[in-house]
Amino acid sequence: MKTFKVLSLLLMYPESDWLSALPEMQAALAGEISLNGDAAHRLAPLFDLLKNTRLIELQENYVATFDRNPSHSLHLFEHIHGESRDRGSAMINLLEEYWKHGFDAAASELPDYVPLFLEFLSQLPSEEALPLLGDAVHVLALIGRKLDKNGSPYAAAFQLLEALSPVAAQELTEPPVRDMDEAMEMFGPTADGAEPLLNPRPQVAVVRMPVSRRQGAATH
Repeated sequence: MKTFKVLSLLLMYPESDWLSALPEMQAALAGEISLNGDAAHRLAPLFDLLKNTRLIELQENYVATFDRNPSHSLHLFEHIHGESRDRGSAMINLLEEYWKHGFDAAASELPDYVPLFLEFLSQLPSEEALPLLGDAVHVLALIGRKLDKNGSPYAAAFQLLEALSPVAAQELTEPPVRDMDEAMEMFGPTADGAEPLLNPRPQVAVVRMPVSRRQGAATH
């Protein structure tokens, strides 16, 4: 579904290259109205913000919204596992899901980064993408509620995902206290030596799809 691709872009750090494609993104949403319902209406305030605000102001707002506010983190498992050992195992499981579908996750982001997850969903048929969305909707809805409480237009993207989900979102408990040991072993520190799960926009070397899997995916 192109709708997931649009949402992936909308939740990324604002850059002039993709901001220039906002009209095309709105057209893509309109083209899938039979699948996404009132997506264009829901996202109108966010599109207005992105179209009518200077780039530097958009970037400052994005950093304040997502990088400096842990409750709005765009890393799914942080809201479930915090930075406990369980988060590392969950990310490996998600990577396996990516590999199973021939999706080679970007090395510059952790697997549970929401825009990366949505990019993955965008490459699947809707009958496969929607159940996977349902698996993540509990976290996505939580982020959306917190953004909405703080008056952020970005809440609309998460509300749309919740509306698209085939299952209803459930309430989540607070994640456990952090434990960096396993994450450091699996993903390593960032280039400047920072712990990977503390970096607001991680630049770590995520576990890559094995060469044999990449070659096999390329033949499909």
